[in-house]
Amino acid sequence: MIKRYSPKDIESKWRKEWDETKVYQANLHSEKPKYVGFGMFNYPSGAGIHIGHGKNFTIPDVVLRAKRQQGYEVYSPVGFDSFGLPAENYAIKTGTPPRLTTDKAIGNYRKQYRAMGWSQDWSKEIDTSKPEYYKWTQWIFTKLFEHGLAYQKESPQWWCDKCKTVLANEQVIAGKCWRHDGPEDSQVSKKSLRQWFFKVTDYLDEILAATDGLDWTESVKTMQKNWIGRSEGAAVTFKLQGLGADNEHLDIFTTAHDTIYGATFLVVAPEHPIVQAYSQFADNDRDIQEYVEKSLRKSELDREIEKSKSGVPIEGLSAVNPINGKLIPVWIADYVLMSYGTGAIMAVPGQDERDFDFATKYNLPIVYTTHKQQFVSYAQDIKSEPKAYKLAESEEFNGLDFEIGRQKILDKLVKQGAAEAVIQYKMRDWLISRQRYWGAPIPIIHCVDHGAVAVPEAELPVLLPEVANFAPTGEAHSILAGEKDWVNVPCPTCKKPSKRETDTMDGYACSSWYFLRYTSPHDDKQAWDKELVNKWMPVDFYNGGDHATAHLLYARFFMRFFHKLGLVNTPEPFKKMYYHAKIMAPDGTAFSKSKGNGVDPLDLIEQGYGADAIRTYIMFMAPPDLESPWSDEGVPGTHRFLKRVWTLAQRFIETQDEDLSNEKPNKQLLAVTHRTIKKVTEDIEAIKFNTAIAAMMESLNELYKIQNEFGFSDKQAWRFSIESLVQLLAPFAPHIAEELWHDLGHQDTVHIDHWPKWSEEHLKRDMIKIVVQVNGKVRAQLELPADTSETDVINAAKTDEKVAVYLDGKDIKKSIYVPNKLVSFVV
Repeated sequence: MIKRYSPKDIESKWRKEWDETKVYQANLHSEKPKYVGFGMFNYPSGAGIHIGHGKNFTIPDVVLRAKRQQGYEVYSPVGFDSFGLPAENYAIKTGTPPRLTTDKAIGNYRKQYRAMGWSQDWSKEIDTSKPEYYKWTQWIFTKLFEHGLAYQKESPQWWCDKCKTVLANEQVIAGKCWRHDGPEDSQVSKKSLRQWFFKVTDYLDEILAATDGLDWTESVKTMQKNWIGRSEGAAVTFKLQGLGADNEHLDIFTTAHDTIYGATFLVVAPEHPIVQAYSQFADNDRDIQEYVEKSLRKSELDREIEKSKSGVPIEGLSAVNPINGKLIPVWIADYVLMSYGTGAIMAVPGQDERDFDFATKYNLPIVYTTHKQQFVSYAQDIKSEPKAYKLAESEEFNGLDFEIGRQKILDKLVKQGAAEAVIQYKMRDWLISRQRYWGAPIPIIHCVDHGAVAVPEAELPVLLPEVANFAPTGEAHSILAGEKDWVNVPCPTCKKPSKRETDTMDGYACSSWYFLRYTSPHDDKQAWDKELVNKWMPVDFYNGGDHATAHLLYARFFMRFFHKLGLVNTPEPFKKMYYHAKIMAPDGTAFSKSKGNGVDPLDLIEQGYGADAIRTYIMFMAPPDLESPWSDEGVPGTHRFLKRVWTLAQRFIETQDEDLSNEKPNKQLLAVTHRTIKKVTEDIEAIKFNTAIAAMMESLNELYKIQNEFGFSDKQAWRFSIESLVQLLAPFAPHIAEELWHDLGHQDTVHIDHWPKWSEEHLKRDMIKIVVQVNGKVRAQLELPADTSETDVINAAKTDEKVAVYLDGKDIKKSIYVPNKLVSFVV
C-alpha cells in the first residue's frame, strides 16, 4: 500500500527536525562561498502575516534554498522593524504598553513564519525596538552629528493630525499621510517646527552616478533617479520694488536661464514668505488671503495636475529683470510649490506651457525668444535640440543657438552679480524628527552654553522610559517632554543642568542599516564586526514590493557614509535588488482590510493543503514582477501537483520489479530529466519561478507516460530522474521534498549540497529528416527531434519559410503525415 501524503504531519515533523539539527543556522565564518539574501523586513502588526508576506518572503527563500543546495554557505536572516505608530496607537487605545504588544505580535509572527517553511536563521534574530539594537542606531546618529551630517533647523513640515507628528516628503502620498490615505482621511497640513535632519543631499550626486550600474530592477532605478530629481541651472536674483520692498530681493531657481529675456512676470507659491510680508500693503490684500487659504486646502499633487491654472497678483509689487532692467509684476499661483526650488519662478510664457496658459488667461505679456517667433516648448523641444533653435528678442545674444547662448547668458548674469550656477535636487534632506513616543530617542542633550551636544558613546543607549500615558499632545514635542526625571540631565561637556532632546527618530533610521547588524546581532561592543561585514556584504539578493525610493535611498546614504569612514568596504548595500509586484484580489482590486477580502495563508495550511502547496502556487501564479489576481483554485491545483509527485515517487520506492534494462525509456528518462534540470536551474537564477514550476509539471507528465508504458525498468535511470525532481522541487516545496528524499533512502537533508547537474550529452536529441511536399513537389527538408509529435511536425512544416510561400493564400485540403519521413500538403 502506497504511503499517504499528509502535509500537516510531514510539515510539522520536518520543521521540528530542522530546528533541532540547525539546518538553516549559517556559519558566518564558513570557508564555503557565501550567499546572503532576504526580503524587506516586516513590521509586526497584530493582524499577522497575509498573502503579500507570503510572496515577499517566499521569493528570496526559493533563491536561497537553491543556493544552499548548490554548495553555498547561505545566510537567510530574520528580524522585525518594530518601532512605529500602530503599536503606539494601540497603546493609546488600550493602555497596553507598546513593548508588550510588540513582543506578543513578534511571538505570533515567529510561529507564522515557521509555518510557511522559510529557511531563516532564528539564532540571529533582530528587533529594532530593543535597546541592544537601537543603541547602535543612536551611535550612527552621533557619528552623523560628529561629521556635520545631522543638524537641526526650523522649517515648515508636513503634519498629520491623526498621527500627531511630522512626515517626511516621502511619506506624503497625493496630499495625504501614507498611513491615513483613505477617502475619508483629511489632507496633511504644514506646521513650522524645529526638526532634526540627515544631510542626504551631500551624497546625492554619487548615489545618482552609481544608480545605472546597479543590478536592480530597472523601474526601481528609474524611480530613484526621478525622486532625486537632479537639475542643473542657475539661481537668479530679482530685486523687488514697491510696497516698501525696495531693499529686498527674490531668488528663483531655473533650468532655463537662457530664456530670461522672455520672463514677463514672477510667480511665487502661496506659502512663500513674501506673500505674508507684503500682501498686507497691497490693495487686493483680501483677495490674496482668500486665494492663499483656498490653495492650502489642496494637495501638492492636485495643484500640480490641475489643468486650469489660477492666480492672483500682489498689486503694487514688481521685480526687476536683472538681464534687461525691465519691471515685471509678481503673482501668486498654486501651481508653484514651496517644496521645490525656492518656491518662486520666473514665468516665460513664450517657452513654458503652464506659463503660456497662465499669461493667456490673465492677459500678461508674452515674449518669444526663439527665431520661430511662436510658442516653442523649452522642456520638450529646445532642451533636446539646443542647436536647432536661435535666440531672438535677447539683445546681443540674438542669432546664437541655445547651446552657445545658454552659457553666455549665464556668464553675463554672473558678471552682474545676479546669478550663480547651481545644482538643485527634488529630494530634500531626510527629516528624522518624530513627535511620538514609540521610537528610538535622539541622543542629543541641549545645553544653554554648548547648544546641542551628542550623548557620549559610553552612555548609549538612551533608553526609552516607561510612561503612563502614550497619547501625543499635538504640540511641537513628544510626550517624553513631560518625563522630568528623564529629560533633565547634566551637559556632557560642562555638567550644567541641561535637557534631553524629546523627539524620537523616524523608523527609517532603524531600518536603513539593519542588514549590517545581521552580521553581528548579539555584539554589545560594536554595531557590526568589520571583518564579518566585509565578508558578507553587499547583500546578494534583496527584494520587496514597496519602499522603492525612501528606504533604499536612505540605506544607500548610510552605506556610503560608513564607507567613507572606513567601516565597510563597499559603498552599496545590495548587490541585486528585485522589485516584485503585488498579489491582487480575485476581482483585480487590491486586498483590503476594510473590504475583508484578504487571504490568510495560515487558514489554507489549516485546511490541509499545507505550506508547500501555498508556496508553490504563489511562485507559479505569474512572473513575480507582474501583478496577478489570486485564484481560490490555485492552491488546490498545486496541491494536486505535489500529490502526483508524491505518488510517482512512492510507486518507485515500493516497486520490486527486476531491472529490465530498456534503452528507449532509459534515453527518454535521461533526456526529459536533464532538460528539466537545465531549465529549472536557469529559471531560478533568472527569477522565472513560474516557468521553472511549469517545467517540472511538464516533466512529471512525461515521466508518468514513460512509467505507464515501460514501468520502472532501468532503476538507475529512474532513481536519477525522481531524485533530481525532488531536488529541483525542494526550494519551492521543502517539506515534501525532505520527506521523499529520506523515503528514497538518504540520511542527510536534501537542503544542503544536493543539486542535480545536467549533461549536455543528454540534451542532444536524436534528430530525423522530414521531407515536405506541396501538391506532390518537394519544397523543403526539415530536421527535427525524433520525439516531435505529429501536430508539431505539421506546424513546423507550415511555418518553414520555403514552404510558407506556397501555402500563402491557399486552402489546405489535406495534410498527410508519414511518421519520421514525410509531410505532404494538398492545396
